[in-house]
Amino acid sequence: MTETSNTVAGAAVLSVVIPMYNEEEVLPALVSRLRPVLAGLGAAYEVVAVDDGSTDRTAELLAAFRLGWPELRIIGLRRNSGHQAALTAGLDRARGAYVVSIDADLQDPPEKIPEMLELARAEHLDIVYGIRADRASDTGFKRWTAGLYYRLVRRLAGPSVPAQAGDFRLLSRAAVDALKALPDQQRVYRLLVPWLGFPSGQVRYERAPRPAGQSKYPLGRMIRLAVDSVTGFSAAPLRIATWLGGFAFLVCLALMAYTLSAHAFDHTVPGWTSLFTGVLFIGAVQLICVGLLGEYVGRIYTAVQNRPTYFVGHDTAAGHQEAAAGDPGTPEAKGAETPVPHQRSGSRT
Repeated sequence: MTETSNTVAGAAVLSVVIPMYNEEEVLPALVSRLRPVLAGLGAAYEVVAVDDGSTDRTAELLAAFRLGWPELRIIGLRRNSGHQAALTAGLDRARGAYVVSIDADLQDPPEKIPEMLELARAEHLDIVYGIRADRASDTGFKRWTAGLYYRLVRRLAGPSVPAQAGDFRLLSRAAVDALKALPDQQRVYRLLVPWLGFPSGQVRYERAPRPAGQSKYPLGRMIRLAVDSVTGFSAAPLRIATWLGGFAFLVCLALMAYTLSAHAFDHTVPGWTSLFTGVLFIGAVQLICVGLLGEYVGRIYTAVQNRPTYFVGHDTAAGHQEAAAGDPGTPEAKGAETPVPHQRSGSRT
């Protein structure tokens, strides 16, 4: 494992990346729990808070906390780009030999970070997953849909995808560099990270209820995550469309045989119900197949456009970090207020 292959001189041992969107209510509790945990590590660290175009007081509170917490680094995106895009922005700019990603809602305990770091160092691991051993704090519907999602992606993407593992994980510098090199447009890190195949371990914990604020994972975004996961890692839906088409063809043959027999016995009027039902069935199958094809064509269209995923409005560390990492003539080296585009996309889920 290569810990510091691309780190700059004097880089932190640990970077903690936290995507944030309208988290003003939970932010004080997050800081009060996270800061003592990281201070107790006895190693240099940075907290990379990625403000994903929040419309509340998140940016204001982050700036206030940074006055007394120099390790807090704020990356502000110019617009709301989505959870996975904000996570990408943090991973791209994190400087630590190890990088932990965690959500701001405190449902994943920051107190587990030292355990993750210790496990990675002791066993020379590149990835340590946070596994939700107990989701009793979630609603029954949330637990059911989450279980369904993990069964689905494990069947499509393989058993390497840990069950009940979200975006709370530790990555080595080698794993982060490998992720940055991937060309994927719509990123789902809970599938991309296991796909790397790097040595990994697990830390189990009980998922806590959100102490404040509202969930950023409504049903619509959960469905979008599932669609991105399936279409991004498997062509199975296209094969399903093929099987549906074959099944519809057999139904058509059966209906044709029924129609001919009804015509032979002069019972054509009673056959109207079955004919009408068959037309509806074929139409439904065609719409499903066109929809599945549309999902893949849409992904191709997005890849061909190659639009930036996010634009960085400011980075409180850009004054020295970007100058060290980029050439003097590149936008990254010109200062914190220069927008920096990124070529990968992701949806907030």
